[in-house]
Amino acid sequence: MASRTDFVQFVAEQCDGAGEITARKMFGDYGIYCDGKIFGLICDDRFYLKPTEAVRPLLRTVEMRPPYDGAKDYFYIADVDDRDYLSMLVRETCKALPASKPKKR
Repeated sequence: MASRTDFVQFVAEQCDGAGEITARKMFGDYGIYCDGKIFGLICDDRFYLKPTEAVRPLLRTVEMRPPYDGAKDYFYIADVDDRDYLSMLVRETCKALPASKPKKR
């Protein structure tokens, strides 16, 4: 089951306190980016955040799940209604992730 575009848009809006949030369709679901850096996935109308040790203690509930069959575990974020909380998680995740590699021409 693919994600609904209204759910993807809702999650993006909830995270927008962290920076410029965009979502790109990939493999039937979505990658979600902040200022051009991928920080999570939206699969089957569920939000998954790339796992980082810096963010783990900030989570209200630590639940690890693979977003799709064969994937590594990500933090599963069930509560997408708290805008400030999501923006903080995204901001801290992006700080902890390595810089994006420049694309080759």
